[in-house]
Amino acid sequence: MSTRTTIAGIAIPDSALAGEVTQLVREIEPDLLFDHSLRVFAFGTLQGERLGLRYDPELLYIAAMFHDVGLVEGHRSAHDRFEVDGANAAREFLRRHGVPEEPIRIVWDAIALHTTPGIPQHKEPEVALVTAGVELDVLGIGYDDIPGAQREEIVAALPRVDFKHRIIEAFGAGLADKPETAFGNVKADVLERTLPGYVRPNFCDMILGSKFAE
Repeated sequence: MSTRTTIAGIAIPDSALAGEVTQLVREIEPDLLFDHSLRVFAFGTLQGERLGLRYDPELLYIAAMFHDVGLVEGHRSAHDRFEVDGANAAREFLRRHGVPEEPIRIVWDAIALHTTPGIPQHKEPEVALVTAGVELDVLGIGYDDIPGAQREEIVAALPRVDFKHRIIEAFGAGLADKPETAFGNVKADVLERTLPGYVRPNFCDMILGSKFAE
């Protein structure tokens, strides 16, 4: 799979740097996360085209490929959020390859913010599109934004093998040793206390209820 040059007609950046990213992530991630990361790039690319955004495809690709590295054993820290672990891994990789600090910052933000709704869309397009790709593949948000034929072609090339259940298991495994890092948007706590009848959205229910068929 590391030699793949397109996903459903979407060109994968083919620079030497992008090739090294592909090889590295292929070596450390299971198929579940590797294929998910490629789908995130593909769906993010299509959302970028739909929205008419101008962005650097290589930065989008690098951020998409690194975004879940922090879930992988041997690549997660003792106390940081997995998103930060992945962002730090990408930053270290890019610095070793002499990439300037501004694109490194964009990649770092894209990874670190990809589970923080409401912020990425107000930052650089690469940041917004990583989150858009993640939200589509994991939660089904934006499912109908993408023509069915394109969506099906991506899933045919990168199958979602019981993805809904297995990605939840992967999240659980990546967070089990540091559950304190799962503390997220505190506003839900406020609404549970102050808004009668409010029901906190459940991330697992959203994954399982997405429009993807499996």
